[in-house]
Amino acid sequence: MWTRGGRGRTVAALGAVAVLALPACSAEGGAEAPVESLLDKTSVTIGVKADQPGVGIGGDGVYEGFDVDVANYIVEELELPNVEFVSITSNEREARLGGDPDLPPGTPVKDPVDMVVATYSVTPARSTLVTFAGPYYVAKQDILVRKDDPRVKGVADLAGLEICQGEGSNSADRVVTELGIDANVLDVPDSYTYSDCVQLLKEGEIDAVTTDDLILAGFLDEDPEAFQFVNSPFTEERYGVGLPHGDVAGCEAVNRAIDKMFQSGEAERSLVRWFGETDLDLVMSVPQFEGCG
Repeated sequence: MWTRGGRGRTVAALGAVAVLALPACSAEGGAEAPVESLLDKTSVTIGVKADQPGVGIGGDGVYEGFDVDVANYIVEELELPNVEFVSITSNEREARLGGDPDLPPGTPVKDPVDMVVATYSVTPARSTLVTFAGPYYVAKQDILVRKDDPRVKGVADLAGLEICQGEGSNSADRVVTELGIDANVLDVPDSYTYSDCVQLLKEGEIDAVTTDDLILAGFLDEDPEAFQFVNSPFTEERYGVGLPHGDVAGCEAVNRAIDKMFQSGEAERSLVRWFGETDLDLVMSVPQFEGCG
């Protein structure tokens, strides 16, 4: 079903016949139309990041990283058919799963995906728009600065400094809104990603980038002479597998695959492959699942 090469590189190919399950449905102020389950699909499109070293990077259907390894394991365990990997940004995830709150129910989804494995933190607001399996990892929010900058030792030191976040992310907003730290969040275009923010950091246009430690560790590993990791975590980020809202059967099947990935040791091998040479305190045990209801 899959061919591999290098550090976890995967190439989509034709898959086996899908396991069948009854369509799931959910209610929010009344019954919703039944949702076609991931398990009933005759082809599956999976959204992953394309610009985050160690997590999800690549293009043209070929991607690699920890998130891609997780997605690949789920595909093989569930025998999902005709799988295609596509790039997705933080700003697109809900909409491409059919959970855009600004569109009327039944509106055709532009460039739809069936599953998202893309450093997708589970939040109460997002959980009203999509169904989350997992989480498959609990990351910590941390900070990346330039190698020669001694000013930032912890999140409080971001006060008065210029920071940046990828569009659709909430990491920098969390610093300002939830923690009350008076940092200046750069106003960026809708197309901005964390790789754009890291490039601005390298060029001296901003002072710091703060987001999940797995994401930052990948950028640091790619250019250790340019950056340093503050290594002072201050929140938990529970990475979930995003599915269309109401796909309970698909969610439960994905959870079983995630549990098996950890129990078999494959999750640990993947984490060590991508982040074993960093200073991160990697979590090797399966996280407690959120529940699919």
